[in-house]
Amino acid sequence: MERAQKSEMVGMLEGVFGEAGVVVVTHYAGLNVAEMTQLRTQLREAGGQLKVVKNRLVKRALAGTAGEAASDLFTGPVAIAYSADPVAAPKAAVDFAKTNDKLVLIGGWMGDRLLDEAGVKSLAALPSLDQLRGKLVGLIQAPATKVAGVLQAPAGQLARVLKAYADKAA
Repeated sequence: MERAQKSEMVGMLEGVFGEAGVVVVTHYAGLNVAEMTQLRTQLREAGGQLKVVKNRLVKRALAGTAGEAASDLFTGPVAIAYSADPVAAPKAAVDFAKTNDKLVLIGGWMGDRLLDEAGVKSLAALPSLDQLRGKLVGLIQAPATKVAGVLQAPAGQLARVLKAYADKAA
């Protein structure tokens, strides 16, 4: 790889690390092309991406950033899974690792917080951002629905009583 390509790759990695909500570091030794494609597809569907990286270039990209403490994670054949949503990439990586033991979760980082394997798995157990938004909307709508039901109940009861009197009089 030429020097210009290396500097371009470091710049691209700096951009990725700056925009990513979470980065998961994995060892992928033993995965064939079909399995890597399947992992990439799962990550893409979840809103993340997978990139096989050169350790030295990643360490250069991390120098002087909040993720610099994660430099020790980059040894051996490394691929990073990343996403803007802090739950999407860990969830997809952990799900894939459950079915394929060749993908080994090493750790990662979220902002300036370094994560070990257990931290990545605990992030994967959380609901996604869309699921949290759905729950929040449901919680906000629930009181309004209950108030509308309470307000409609007396009117409905009054209508039934009047109908009963009308039927009785007829």
